[in-house]
Amino acid sequence: MSEGIVVGGTEDIEEGTAKVVEPEESGFDEPIAVFRTETGCFFALNDTCTHEEASLADGWIEGEDVECPLHSSMFSLRSGKVKGLPATEDARTHRVEVRDGQVVLFPGTDADPDACPGQ
Repeated sequence: MSEGIVVGGTEDIEEGTAKVVEPEESGFDEPIAVFRTETGCFFALNDTCTHEEASLADGWIEGEDVECPLHSSMFSLRSGKVKGLPATEDARTHRVEVRDGQVVLFPGTDADPDACPGQ
């Protein structure tokens, strides 16, 4: 999807939380979690943990990582890389931009791991 979809205003996602974008809204085949770190950066990963069926949006954001609420697997919000077992498969990232106070998600487009949208 090249144009992206607005998932809300920056104020709609509080620091240290995430918003789930369902497939019906995104056009992507899986739910996507859009995270906002305590430093104000926005990142997006597939919402389902790669280890078991758990919502990463329900997990805990620690810096620029998210911990799965089920078995404590850790994933980098920037790259989707596994940073803590029991997960062994990386999470899929999606590009996020902030435009005029709106959070724009590009489902299916890989995130730039060097970007920090929102800052």
